[in-house]
Amino acid sequence: MKIKKIAFWLSTGLLTALMCFSVYNYFFNHETIAGFFETMGYPTYIIYPLALAKLLGLVTIWGNFSKWLKEWAYAGFFFNTLLAFFAHYMIGDGSQGGAAMALVLVLISYFTGKQVRP
Repeated sequence: MKIKKIAFWLSTGLLTALMCFSVYNYFFNHETIAGFFETMGYPTYIIYPLALAKLLGLVTIWGNFSKWLKEWAYAGFFFNTLLAFFAHYMIGDGSQGGAAMALVLVLISYFTGKQVRP
């Protein structure tokens, strides 16, 4: 059980760091991020709502308010990281590694969290 707790807290902490780095860039490096979004064919008006959704998802996961909300937060992170992986893969920019790492962290945090947290 101790290894599962370590896996949960480590993966959740790393996921949080990765998402906070992403949110930081969305807010404070907007022009560069907007260029990336345009290159991938996404509209730039979703940058700020996506940053807010990531912050709210992290608050939900760490706050442990409601199991229902936590499930939706993990679902949001799962689809966000999965779609980010394929967006980077399809344009062939070679930077899908970060999205793949985030996807693995989401899955580890989710499945170990179901066993560790009440």
